[in-house]
Amino acid sequence: MVFDVDLPRVARIRQRFPAEHITDVRAAVREAILGSDARVCVRPGARLALTAGSRGITQIPEILAACVATLRELGAEPFIVPAMGSHGGATAEGQREVLEGYGITEERTGAPIRATMEVVEVGRTPLGVPVYMDRNAFEADGVVVCGRVKAHTAFKAPIESGLCKMLAVGLGKQRGAETMHNAGLATTIPEAARVSIAAGKVSLGLAIVENAADEPFHVRAVAPEQFHAADEELLRLSNGLLPRIPFEQLDVLVVDWIGKNISGSGMDPNVIGMWRRLGGERKPDYRRIVVRDVTPESHGNALGVGWADFTTRRLVEQIDYQAMLMNSVTANAPDVARVPLALPADREAIQVAIKTSAATGPVRLARVHSTLRLEELYVSEALLDEVRANPQLEVLEDPAPLAFDGSGGLGPQFVVK
Repeated sequence: MVFDVDLPRVARIRQRFPAEHITDVRAAVREAILGSDARVCVRPGARLALTAGSRGITQIPEILAACVATLRELGAEPFIVPAMGSHGGATAEGQREVLEGYGITEERTGAPIRATMEVVEVGRTPLGVPVYMDRNAFEADGVVVCGRVKAHTAFKAPIESGLCKMLAVGLGKQRGAETMHNAGLATTIPEAARVSIAAGKVSLGLAIVENAADEPFHVRAVAPEQFHAADEELLRLSNGLLPRIPFEQLDVLVVDWIGKNISGSGMDPNVIGMWRRLGGERKPDYRRIVVRDVTPESHGNALGVGWADFTTRRLVEQIDYQAMLMNSVTANAPDVARVPLALPADREAIQVAIKTSAATGPVRLARVHSTLRLEELYVSEALLDEVRANPQLEVLEDPAPLAFDGSGGLGPQFVVK
């Protein structure tokens, strides 16, 4: 398959982000718990269910291990429960495999992992929406909610992804996640979290904020009655750190990796343009998106491919359609799972993206690792004047032709991180 399309030369550039981050995350977790008023919520002898989600939180095994050790220091007996809604194919074994893929094991964290898809209804919101909780967590003496606070990929509100969402959606397993999505996440998550907290099932929260380089930036222990206030405050902090592609208009964006460890939606619409999910103004305006591959940690769940215009057969051959089906149906978001035109290899996918982009001049193309890792990019020569005018950007390598192997694969490949 040959397309009569000239490919641009690209230069490797670096985007500078604030470098401040936590260097000893285990010590930070211990200090956060022991140094806060929230520690009084942990009763000696209590059996506590500690949540572990499906997001790619950097150093999550170390964070959970430190949490386990500190809870034991306070006299509690923690165990870990998967809190990821329908992810992992909506099976207990699948969710355990997702955790193992992140290095979350009994050996590494020091706590047993108890996985089930069974839930218990803990109450109903003022509008009558049932609120569910993982049975193992419900039958424990309390729940410790560990989660990252950041912008959600499906809605905008004062509370998005964070402790409340982990409690309402993640711990609700498939049934709870589907219920929350159908009822409307923006309004239902805060109310459902209040129901679980009012039921007396929550002991503590551990909120994590990451910087633009995907490193731990802030860790805070939170008492149950402060979940909502902490989620609001830390979302504002996280939004200020969110990495962006430093161009408002592109003819073609090439994304090396999508995946559940990168974003709940595979690739973050906060980066590629929330209009792709919610409609409205096309800002930023990336006319064509090519996605090249799905991360191994996603176990074939290629959610997010639906926002691409073109992909590769390599990616399509890795899709676990059952896992992607369960995730997209539970989230009531079939558009995110629609498989676009798949080309034989990277070269053809990029060529057809350029050909259909309606570019009126030298093609404006950028290539990124993922919507999570944006420190380094490859950009076409048409963007270099903007790069040189931006003090946050620097050119690392002069322009050179796009490099393909004999099969049309693009190199050098960004490493999965």
